[in-house]
Amino acid sequence: MKGSDSILKVELPQIDSVQCVTTEELPPDFYHEPPEGYSYEVTQHRRNMVAIWIINHGEFSYTDTPPRSIWGFYDRKKRCYHAPINATKHGNQVDISDTRPYTAMQLKLNPLEYALYSSGR
Repeated sequence: MKGSDSILKVELPQIDSVQCVTTEELPPDFYHEPPEGYSYEVTQHRRNMVAIWIINHGEFSYTDTPPRSIWGFYDRKKRCYHAPINATKHGNQVDISDTRPYTAMQLKLNPLEYALYSSGR
């Protein structure tokens, strides 16, 4: 077919990937202070649940943005904390007094370990 060499070329504008994150406030009974060199960030996870992130402000050669890890989740309706299974899924409900500044994940200690490591609370 003659004339089929003329293909319509259209340049599309390039769209940069933008992540919109609304930062919420820490729950009122969250009493942990961030460790030195760290801070906390709270983002909306689900309708009644927020994700609490711990951000490391150290210098890293592989990234310009500070890396963050999930600390845990807070259910605003039930006013309770949940340990994380991973960054997108919450696990069992936990008491805030059983959590640490770095994570809401629970330690699985035998009785001797519990006696040795829980005395600092």
